[in-house]
Amino acid sequence: QVQLVENGGRLVQAGDSLRLSCAVSGRDFSNYVMGWFRQTPGKEREFVAAIHWTRGNTYYADSVKGRFTISRDQADNRVYLQMSSLKPEDMAVYYCAADEPMVVGEITLASTYNYWGQGTQVTVSS
Repeated sequence: QVQLVENGGRLVQAGDSLRLSCAVSGRDFSNYVMGWFRQTPGKEREFVAAIHWTRGNTYYADSVKGRFTISRDQADNRVYLQMSSLKPEDMAVYYCAADEPMVVGEITLASTYNYWGQGTQVTVSS
């Protein structure tokens, strides 16, 4: 089992920056892929970014490329999502996810991940 706990979500204004954090614990996850997804009411969970825990390879959704940065702190067992130039359409519940390595084409699929955090709300006012 892998446990994930997100925090950092809050109300911000459009154009602001915000950093989300995900604390990771549990079984050996050194070879895992860590992802961030987001969801708004009535919509499916949407891929945002992912990073390989050990290799550091990163992947981004086109909608956040250049604005969001995913990173991990291996000493502190945390995954971060640094968000800048936030837009009202970025408003969502953000979830941290993890699972064993998958083919690149599956990294963006929520169904690929078996471990999820409880989510943290990001609200962006215009």
